[in-house]
Amino acid sequence: MPGSLVSGKKILAVDDEPDILETLEEMLPMCDVVTAKSFETARELLETQTFDIVILDIMGVSGYDLLEIANKRKIPAVMLTAHAFSPDNLRKSIKEGADSYIPKEEITHIKEFLEDVLAARQKGENPWKYWDERLPTSYFERRWGSTWQKADKKFWETFKASIKARGARADKKEPSKS
Repeated sequence: MPGSLVSGKKILAVDDEPDILETLEEMLPMCDVVTAKSFETARELLETQTFDIVILDIMGVSGYDLLEIANKRKIPAVMLTAHAFSPDNLRKSIKEGADSYIPKEEITHIKEFLEDVLAARQKGENPWKYWDERLPTSYFERRWGSTWQKADKKFWETFKASIKARGARADKKEPSKS
């Protein structure tokens, strides 16, 4: 698809479920998708090759350890999970430097999530701004209940404020279109 931010990008997809890797390859035909089914293989690829973005499962492949490597290499990373889909893992993904946290049930929209991350990086914006628009609080309330943010209310208030503050700074940099 011409004009897509992901077109031609080299993506590392890591998951211990082969069907998820196959689905990602099918969903991203415009990309060079390299797959890994284990932490060891993914670590070697991350340390020896260059990637534009990585998609990491959390469980089964030590996703947070791989996230640490991706961060050191300054590679944007998105966490794609089913079994580790929880408020604690969402918070941990944010704190540990992931650019997005995607439930596997949203895999059909992976291209859009990746484009959001790449666009935010290009513009110097917080990538979680777009994520927050795609998966609003109501999405998580339906899954986790209306009180899911109360366990760490201060964290979530700070997180939301940082999205707004960084967005406001980016808006000030853009020339007015009026």
